[in-house]
Amino acid sequence: MSEPSLAGHLAVVTGARGRLGPVWCAALESAGMEVVRIDLEGGDGVDQADVTDAGALRAIRDRIRVPRVLVNNAGIDQPPDRAAAGGGVEAVSADDFLRVLDVNTRGTFVASQVFGPAMQAAGGGSIVNIGSLYASISPDPSFYDHIPGFLKPPAYGASKAGVVQLTKWLARHLAPVRVNALSPGGVRGDQDDEFLRKYTARVPLGRMAEPDDLTGPLLFLASDASRYVTGHELRVDGGFLA
Repeated sequence: MSEPSLAGHLAVVTGARGRLGPVWCAALESAGMEVVRIDLEGGDGVDQADVTDAGALRAIRDRIRVPRVLVNNAGIDQPPDRAAAGGGVEAVSADDFLRVLDVNTRGTFVASQVFGPAMQAAGGGSIVNIGSLYASISPDPSFYDHIPGFLKPPAYGASKAGVVQLTKWLARHLAPVRVNALSPGGVRGDQDDEFLRKYTARVPLGRMAEPDDLTGPLLFLASDASRYVTGHELRVDGGFLA
């Protein structure tokens, strides 16, 4: 899929080494874009920067041309603490919780704060913030109750809910740059068979997302195909929330 509005332009993708980072980069390159990759671990064509470090991001911004697209993909999850399952909510680490919010929510803001005004001054562009199904619904504990001692931590969903709200704020303050959120449902990976059975039973389309299911929605939000769409959360969840 190639969008003429993207060909020849520059995109910046944070969290480029993450699970979905390569998916976004490949999709944008397929549309004819040059992609600047940013991740906490640099090398091999990836610029090293922490998304919470505005100075490091500014150093990258100042040596590249103004991007047409910014994909705020960088994010972490709070490691599930097996001890917390026995201790309940009070056993969840507050420090881990805050670190997830710092990277996922504040990092999205910092990157938008660094790159967004330059895009605004250049006359527009598109920022796509990567949200999550769990921005809108809590993880169902029954999906995990077959895993002894497993507690799905709360911070990831809370941080992504913040990203969705932040998307709306940025859409008002960075116009004519368009700012939208793309919130995937569960993406097929190395999940165990029992989890897959439970999860897909809740999905009208009967399966988890494949990476290719996400590229069309990304290119829609990145390109002029969505030129009158801003402040929106596009959920790509197979109907999970229907």
